[in-house]
Amino acid sequence: MPRSASLIVAALVAAIAVAPVPQARAQEPYPSKPIKLVVPFTPGTGIDILARTLGQRIGEDWKASAIVDNRPGASGNIGTELVAKATADGYTLLTTANTIVLNRSLFKTIPYDPIKDFEPIAPLAVGRLALVTHPSVPAKSVKELIAYAKANRGKLFYGSPGNGTPHHLAMELFKAATGIDVVHVPYKGTAGAVQDLLGGRVSLMFLPVHVALPLVESGKLNMLAAGGTQRASATPNVPSLAEAADVRDIDTDIWYALYAPAGTPREIVAKLNEEVNRLLKDPATIDTLTKQGLQPTGGSQDDLARLTRSDLERWARVVHDAKIQAD
Repeated sequence: MPRSASLIVAALVAAIAVAPVPQARAQEPYPSKPIKLVVPFTPGTGIDILARTLGQRIGEDWKASAIVDNRPGASGNIGTELVAKATADGYTLLTTANTIVLNRSLFKTIPYDPIKDFEPIAPLAVGRLALVTHPSVPAKSVKELIAYAKANRGKLFYGSPGNGTPHHLAMELFKAATGIDVVHVPYKGTAGAVQDLLGGRVSLMFLPVHVALPLVESGKLNMLAAGGTQRASATPNVPSLAEAADVRDIDTDIWYALYAPAGTPREIVAKLNEEVNRLLKDPATIDTLTKQGLQPTGGSQDDLARLTRSDLERWARVVHDAKIQAD
């Protein structure tokens, strides 16, 4: 072979070796491998049940595995950071509660930015909180409780699963809205707080409706309100806190949502939003979540973006005014 021809062949071989991967291969249909739903809390929690319910259905619909990966610790910061730093390809998602916005005010520093590091996919559900009291408290309504607390300033004690938990912040929001003075007693988890509430060592607290309801039905506790601005579907005859206290901005409930790392392709986010909203309207999904005290919501990406921003500001005020710090 002439030397010039050899050079041409060598050049062609080199060009083929460095040629880019064909575009068709780069654009594989989504999903083409397992999706990881990171839950920054322990198994068995409301958000864990929500993630497993949706993950199973997504896997069935899309013929692809959707795996729940529990990464608890640091009030949700460990798992949240993992997703914030994950590859933005739609295969690592964050299923979380409103702690994603609470933590920015509770901690001096957190390893992620709730706005800049995430792409909102959709709101998922709301967990209604109930205001419950020990039977020794003479108040039988929220207004009676407010009057009783004002007449006994600093003499009523309320429990929570710990500093900075949604239960704690809900009571501080209630205090700020009504001007009452009740004293916080933080516990290391819900079980100890509920035990002392049942024993009368603390007088009141906020509890998830599905946790409080059996204790109320057995006469061990009184439920004065259920739900922040809206009544809980499990207790339609119990007024919401806003109704019962006759105040407006008192949304004490826990919301749950789905996020992706910032930069995730728009078409993937849109596909996930469409699927999640379809599932949240399915009667079987609704029944499963309702039994766990969760009310499916759904919504657009913009809905979640607005909720994230507004709650960052709202809870920052509550935390600052009450001088709250996480444990």
